[in-house]
Amino acid sequence: MNVSLENQRILVTGASRGIGRAVAKQLSDSGAEVIIHFNQAEDQAKSLQKELKTKSYLASCDLANENQVMGFIPKLVESYGPISAIVNNAGIAISAPDNLETKEWLAIWKKTMAVNTTAVGILCKEFVSHAVDQNQGRIINISSRAAFRGDTTDYLAYAASKGALVSLTRSIARYYGKKGVKAFLVAPGFTRTDMAEEILSEYGEDYALNDIALPELTRPQDLAPLITLLCSGLADHATGTSIDVNAASYVH
Repeated sequence: MNVSLENQRILVTGASRGIGRAVAKQLSDSGAEVIIHFNQAEDQAKSLQKELKTKSYLASCDLANENQVMGFIPKLVESYGPISAIVNNAGIAISAPDNLETKEWLAIWKKTMAVNTTAVGILCKEFVSHAVDQNQGRIINISSRAAFRGDTTDYLAYAASKGALVSLTRSIARYYGKKGVKAFLVAPGFTRTDMAEEILSEYGEDYALNDIALPELTRPQDLAPLITLLCSGLADHATGTSIDVNAASYVH
């Protein structure tokens, strides 16, 4: 089976590091032009661009700022041409112990929802409009096993924000499929990224390893081939599905 993404232009949010970086490289290796989204990590985004084999573009946007997110997709289309798929990978996980003052806890909740849920909703909404006009488009939303099994009490906001993506993805798949839009949810488990390292430093690596069925933690490059396949069109009849990639730490 040959997975070719030639003649595709794909937006990857949070592409400067972690899962997004691995996905961007795999998409490029498979022939796609990649729009590299970043917020503040411009140097990392530029270093990624140098590693890609195909044409690519840098696009900054603060996903916590809904005023920047609104209109982002149309601007990209105007600047670079039609977009065939988006990979909503960018996300944050901020610890908020339940003994925090409610005002401080709420601030973390709002920021987490802004980046992980509201921004994804806006990007999906604007991309769907674009995709319907083309009668084709694919959305891959990166959620988390926490959406299904829950998370620790200090990451309630993270789990809730990722849970919202499940219904969002399924709704898009159900009601826009006949208009050419396919939507998929990928739910990673604990993955060795910069964000995860912060959690590992708090809980220890054994905490994560003891929770999975394999002898090593999932790496960003372990998710990239699956996401590339979903972008290719070869798995379109799986639209609406949620795919676990969590080393059997949670299977639903």
